[in-house]
Amino acid sequence: MRRVSFAEYGGPEVLRLEEAPVPEPGEGQLLVRVACAGLSAPVVRQLRGSPDGNGVDLPCAPGGDIAGTVVAVGDGVTGFAEGDRVAAVAFTGAYADYALSAESFSIALGAEVDFATGAALVRNGQVALGALRTAGIREGEAVAVTGAAGGVGHLAVQLAGLLGAGSVLGVTGDKAKAGFLRELGAAEVLDYAEFGAGEVADRVVDGVGGAVLGRSVAALRPFGTVVSYSAADGYVDATPLRMGMRCVRGFGMAPYVRADPERYAEHGRELLRLAASEALRPRTTGYPLAEAADAHRVLLDRAALGKVLLEIS
Repeated sequence: MRRVSFAEYGGPEVLRLEEAPVPEPGEGQLLVRVACAGLSAPVVRQLRGSPDGNGVDLPCAPGGDIAGTVVAVGDGVTGFAEGDRVAAVAFTGAYADYALSAESFSIALGAEVDFATGAALVRNGQVALGALRTAGIREGEAVAVTGAAGGVGHLAVQLAGLLGAGSVLGVTGDKAKAGFLRELGAAEVLDYAEFGAGEVADRVVDGVGGAVLGRSVAALRPFGTVVSYSAADGYVDATPLRMGMRCVRGFGMAPYVRADPERYAEHGRELLRLAASEALRPRTTGYPLAEAADAHRVLLDRAALGKVLLEIS
């Protein structure tokens, strides 16, 4: 089978298309013939290694969000069978004709949901919905979404409205994306230099981190909440939290699945229902497997509108 991997750290140019054996599913695993594989910022950052000189073991076949058809199941799998259409998270070897996923990180796709939509929702949709629910949105509140045009952000903009937000503010590094965000339901669009200049939101979901996390706190009205998700970093001064009666909460995909697998499963079903009814419409851009490096460059350049996918089979 074909697989993309890298054997040295660097930019997208280190990605190589290679031949590899088809993996065999272990206990609790599915073997999926991959139709689409989704890229994410944390995986793109893997290619650079880490500042301390460590990083993933090399060579590495990147993981990602996948959607496709189950061709085999390992021992102990009870919820899936050969021929099922699924979306899943593959922690390694996602950019390939075949990939392995754990049953616990897989959701069944109905016939009415295409593979691209499934790949866009299985992780990014879960993060968007989980972060918004963690924020505790109340009917009519103003919600701000940073990284609003990205894989998670563009879904969070739509979901915030579906969850009852009175208005949604899209925050982006490029105001040229304003038209895209307004099509998704954003009432207003700000860039990062403007964001935090005033108290404009009751809830903020932030996947950017760094200085933007502090701006997210500054943008909160009294009793507001920021939810920091993904691999976003940054530090917050406790004084504006006390003085504004604000709070910051965290959301992480892996601890969420471990702590509350039933809610994870229910959120997956909810996302698929919304997509099937077209109330939620993921936007995707696809690249052939051989152009994985070009797809990575789109994320590095922050040029993505929605979810970036590799179209494999």
